[in-house]
Amino acid sequence: MTAARTIPAAPLPELARTLHRELLASLDLRRRDVVQMSDGELRALASERLGEIIGRMSLPPDLDTPALVRFVVDEAIGLGPLESLLADDTVSEIMVNGAGRVFVERGGRLESTATRFTSEQALRAVIDRVVSRVGRRVDESSPLVDARLADGSRINVVLAPLSLCGAALTIRKFSRRRLTVQDLVELGAISRPMVHFLAECVRHRRNIIVSGGTGSGKTTLLNVLSALIPEAERIVTIEDAAELQLAHGNLVPLEARTANLEGRGEITIRDLVRNALRMRPDRIVVGECRGGEALDMLQAMNTGHDGSLTTAHANGPRDLLSRLEVMVLMSGVDLPLAAVREQIAAAVDLIVHVARFPNGARRVTHIVEVTGIDAGIIATQGLFHHVRARAGGAGYFEAAGQVPAFYEALRESGAVLDYSIFRRDGAGAAAQS
Repeated sequence: MTAARTIPAAPLPELARTLHRELLASLDLRRRDVVQMSDGELRALASERLGEIIGRMSLPPDLDTPALVRFVVDEAIGLGPLESLLADDTVSEIMVNGAGRVFVERGGRLESTATRFTSEQALRAVIDRVVSRVGRRVDESSPLVDARLADGSRINVVLAPLSLCGAALTIRKFSRRRLTVQDLVELGAISRPMVHFLAECVRHRRNIIVSGGTGSGKTTLLNVLSALIPEAERIVTIEDAAELQLAHGNLVPLEARTANLEGRGEITIRDLVRNALRMRPDRIVVGECRGGEALDMLQAMNTGHDGSLTTAHANGPRDLLSRLEVMVLMSGVDLPLAAVREQIAAAVDLIVHVARFPNGARRVTHIVEVTGIDAGIIATQGLFHHVRARAGGAGYFEAAGQVPAFYEALRESGAVLDYSIFRRDGAGAAAQS
């Protein structure tokens, strides 16, 4: 772990805990007024009340009183020590393992921080405020919550006794800046020939699945590819928690909904995929396929919705195909494995696999074409791959020397295509990576 670069722990923890309790008691006496206040008004009132409380106390002369006030007010009515982490653009993910341990991800690497909550009760209060803002509730009867903050950040909560270290809170921050293909090239995540090829595939309506592990950058790449869809087309996006940032004019973003406290009202990804087919979409973009919705997505790809995109968890392109088979079988539809494989082979044109490296870098490691069925097995051919360098170097991207099978049909239809990008030339690829 690298050295912490976040805010320090609570100034004088015992004092902070005392002030926290007294401030909440003071605000409680005015609860009727408090519930009507805006965040700014409530913060101003809390700061005023806390100033009065501190004025009655004898504090060390060298104490940073403004920092103490800011910390206690944040913890009492805001998100506590997480406020500064959420405001830090270098932090991409926040992981709270109980009140006493907070980690962040910066540049793909995890860092321990000095950030602390004054108590487990204070952490639970912050969690309650976070989930209540999005109309959710979390308690012992419902100790697991997935939700989205107003700024698009995704949160996950696990309470004790499921979490043995106390309440666990994970926040995947929503990027304020929309990345482009140029950004990915500059970051070394992909080469220019690969970008050129994927842009042609999106423009010519190839069905693409982005695969990879957790935190590998699947959604980021899906977002970048979706932005290449022509402006004139109608797009329906479907997600568990909305993360895609598309600027298209004819865009309908749909978000799944969990059941209410009575166990009713759940709208699943699968429900939304089925409904999307009735919305006259040119393209359907599903944030992630995890289960039976994979069958509906494949059927959509096979019934006139070419150029659709989605992501799925997998360790590699071949593993993705196996996982797709399992997901289709999870749909409850009784299909023989041969029929499932035919559906996949007919629907999926490309698999783009991304991976996160030990140094935190995220790169496209494989672009693979699905070519059909061969002896009952889904056949593929590699088009591009990343060659890892020895001794921790950056490596380079290389074409496999194969031209996609569908390029011939595109050429015959009049498309002007650049075949030189498929020439196997490691040195040239290295210069462009």
